[in-house]
Amino acid sequence: MALANAAANAYLQTKIRTATPAELTLMLYDGAIKFCNMGRVAIENNDYEKANYYIQKAKNIIVEFRNVLNFDYPVAKDFDRVYDYIYYVLVQANVKKDTKMLDEGLKRIKEMRETWVEVMDKVKEQKTQVS
Repeated sequence: MALANAAANAYLQTKIRTATPAELTLMLYDGAIKFCNMGRVAIENNDYEKANYYIQKAKNIIVEFRNVLNFDYPVAKDFDRVYDYIYYVLVQANVKKDTKMLDEGLKRIKEMRETWVEVMDKVKEQKTQVS
């Protein structure tokens, strides 16, 4: 089992090192989704310590997204408002151990991920048209 974990870890490290910034952003969205889902399971199992751990990880990703926003672009203000809301909802879900609140945060994170995928697709399409 340790060998399989080491191989999986090496694969993940390589994937991260070779990813574009856009792909790294997508990985972070996927991570936030995963941590929210894990937090939800922990709440359902009344394991509040684990729930806190996973929700904190999701919140940290949202904080990182807010920290790297480039406000030279007007859309950054919109993203900031959405991230602020997601952060608020995750805090409330964690404090209250409320799966409905967590589901609301998860829904918004998934919407942001979908938007990011659309942006990536449009950029890829534009690059193809230029080539």
